[in-house]
Amino acid sequence: MRVVVDLTKCQGYGQCVFAAPDVFRMPHHETLMYELDSDETKRDQVLRAAAACPVRALLLDEEITERQEKTSAGDTGVGRIVIVGASLAGLRAAATLRREGYAGKLTLIGDEQGEPYDRPPLSKQVLSGQIAAADTMLPRRDQLDAEWIRGLAAVGLDLAARQVQLADGRTVGYDRLLIATGVRARPWPDAQEAALDGVTVLRSRQDAAELRRRLAARPRVLVIGGGFTGSEIASVCRELDLPVTVAERGPAPLVGALGGVVGRIAADLQRENGVDLRCGVTVTALEGDREGRLRRARLSDGSVLDVDLAVAALGTVRNVEWLEGSGLAAGAWGVGCDAGCRAFDVNGIVCDDVFVAGDVARFPHPVYGYQFLTLEHWGNAVSQAHVAAHNMISPSGRLRPHLSLPVFWSAQFGVNIKSVGVPTFADEVAIVQGSVEEHKFVAVYGHRGRITAAVTFDEAMWLDFYRDLIERAAPFPPDFAMVGRSAPPHAVPAEIPARIPAIHDATVMVTGHNPDERRATLVSAGTT
Repeated sequence: MRVVVDLTKCQGYGQCVFAAPDVFRMPHHETLMYELDSDETKRDQVLRAAAACPVRALLLDEEITERQEKTSAGDTGVGRIVIVGASLAGLRAAATLRREGYAGKLTLIGDEQGEPYDRPPLSKQVLSGQIAAADTMLPRRDQLDAEWIRGLAAVGLDLAARQVQLADGRTVGYDRLLIATGVRARPWPDAQEAALDGVTVLRSRQDAAELRRRLAARPRVLVIGGGFTGSEIASVCRELDLPVTVAERGPAPLVGALGGVVGRIAADLQRENGVDLRCGVTVTALEGDREGRLRRARLSDGSVLDVDLAVAALGTVRNVEWLEGSGLAAGAWGVGCDAGCRAFDVNGIVCDDVFVAGDVARFPHPVYGYQFLTLEHWGNAVSQAHVAAHNMISPSGRLRPHLSLPVFWSAQFGVNIKSVGVPTFADEVAIVQGSVEEHKFVAVYGHRGRITAAVTFDEAMWLDFYRDLIERAAPFPPDFAMVGRSAPPHAVPAEIPARIPAIHDATVMVTGHNPDERRATLVSAGTT
């Protein structure tokens, strides 16, 4: 029986642990770990846990039986829907289409073999050895009544002909298309060094299985990059009592996502747990022996590390290459779309038959000044997929906007870190509840006098409260009596790194003279 916990909803009450102790466990204050694929003997426990969860965060393998009145293809003119990207966003969109009554032909195209799987456990339960990489499948596949094309990448898109081109030369026609191709791990930039035995990344299920195998050999580990993925890998290494060094080019880990103030708290947490944290440095070279095995890493401060395993946690690359020349506004920044998930063409005009969802989508968020955002969060992929699927089969008068606030979580070093909103949009931050020394607190972020985000360390039950304040544009800093507050909050600069525009490599050439002839064309970097 497959189960996935929506950790954007989980508030750490632990009722599932009491109801199903053989499936769920909470080794630390709010850090929930669980089996994703339990055998049938535990089914009753899992069902009791789902019923006991006060925030309904457990998603089970179940039939999709609660359908609305069916919408036939003739009602909407949508004869066939194609989803490119068969992971979380694609699967959730497909389930939503069926739940909302779409009865037409549905095709999912994915470049990975096997069933769709959940990625967050890869850097947590899988690396620590609690579950196998093969046991991370997502629920709800067989009930979709869909055609699956697995292990075959989309390589092109013809907007005029409404066709997706596949790597084997076939084409798949569509009436509506959802682009949910996500991202991939950014590789180590030196190809020769990246090919050394012991240099790896973490993104796919195969990556996780291989990294787990290497960790079992008890290597000396170097993690290159102190973002969430790098920090979680370092946390697992210390849990396994492995020596690990984290090389972070910024002043602190997580600084790019949470700013310098909270980043320094994360740095203290890492060092307290035995991580050799090196900030303000870069890895300048990875060196191997004559057999091609990794042996050393050279840092920009002149130091040399003896290492057996280096994990490049350098962020991600959006999977948009297959859209080059398609006429969509797609590039390194993602695929541009409106708040209703409808894709823009290169002229900035909305396409009514092409939609975007998940990590690859770049969309405007009204709460953040209509700034275009790309969010690589589990919760955003789910909520955006629901909106996209609904709008694909709805008339123009019933379209929904994607207004959900981003929610993110990370379990590391025994602490459950969660956020709501966009911390990097802020200019100030204040610790409003709890204790930094105990790593149990709430940090609230503000921009121009209003609350824009909140981050909790082992205080997840407060997130919904602050979500409401963000949506109401409540004043910052919050000035009312709070549980766990010993003094009025003191706002300080959030120390958010300067933003690098995601479109810095985008060049557009405009051609034509008459108004009905003028068109924009994307020019790749380096093209003259």
